[in-house]
Amino acid sequence: MIALGLEGSANKLGVGIISHPSPSKPPLILANLRHTYNSPPGEGFLPKDTAKHHRAWVVRLVKQAIRQAGVKVEDISCICYTKGPGMGAPLQSVAIAARTLALLWGKELIGVNHCIGHIEMGRAITHAPNPIVLYVSGGNTQVIAYSHRRYRIFGEALDLAVGNCLDRFARTLMIPNNPAPGYNIEQLAKKGKHLIDLPYAVKGMDASFSGILAAADILAAQISEDLDDAKRLKAEDGELVTKADLCFSLQETVFAMLVEITERAMAHVGSREVLIVGGVGCNERLQEMMALMAKDRGGSVFATDERFCIDNGIMIAHAGLLAYETGIKMPLENSTCTQRYRTDEVFVAWRDQDTASS
Repeated sequence: MIALGLEGSANKLGVGIISHPSPSKPPLILANLRHTYNSPPGEGFLPKDTAKHHRAWVVRLVKQAIRQAGVKVEDISCICYTKGPGMGAPLQSVAIAARTLALLWGKELIGVNHCIGHIEMGRAITHAPNPIVLYVSGGNTQVIAYSHRRYRIFGEALDLAVGNCLDRFARTLMIPNNPAPGYNIEQLAKKGKHLIDLPYAVKGMDASFSGILAAADILAAQISEDLDDAKRLKAEDGELVTKADLCFSLQETVFAMLVEITERAMAHVGSREVLIVGGVGCNERLQEMMALMAKDRGGSVFATDERFCIDNGIMIAHAGLLAYETGIKMPLENSTCTQRYRTDEVFVAWRDQDTASS
């Protein structure tokens, strides 16, 4: 079976085409295209502008994906799209495009939970059988474990997602949004030398990032080049604190929090595997810190590169096709989208109920 997937929950429009040759064979990625809406430095992306971008690019990306995949419309079994969660206007634009294609081509329509797409694509690429999942992106931060045909949320962000925290701090420092603010913070952090104290807010299995961001914003105002050196923020050795130092400090603090709540979930379920998914999962420092923790527990960490960590259409096609193969279908009148769609709301019919054998 072959599926075409459309992803557009935020500022990235993705179109992917995937084939499931047979249950005993791995999925084949036939096309995985993406186009990103980038706003100017210091600004976030507004829903209306992002939706306009998606509407302008979706047709050409679909055409290009079909050419690249070397398939015909008749070969496609279903059209899959991101049902949620995400930003309302971009989600609506992609849902309308998916409905249009389904009606035009006479195909079944499958709505996909964005997080489930990340998890199932990560499992398919890394072959991690039953890991604890750390889902970290601009809109979501969750620690997840599979049990009885649900992805159960053990812990999550109580306010800002970790990716949103990093993105907003990039705006404070006027760091460019191209190719991505989080990526640019990661590169700056590699040059940081001083670890500046920031609030550390873990509450049981949950984490809070808004206070850390507020504290970092205050410190950022104290390193402005408009200030006299005497008034600028200094490290313990007397050196001036730089943007790189603040990026380094913010990363180290929020990633340490993520490692702590992930380790707690591993201990709770007795797992030795961690799968990191979502856009922030590309961060090499996060992967390194998580690997150190897992090694101490005799475990291992699985992650993918930016082709699959960052929002993409292939993950929606893959998760949608998994659902379609179990007999799930979506009447056109139910092909809605929603900004709030929790991971544990989805019945995972394609996995065994027993976690040990799924």
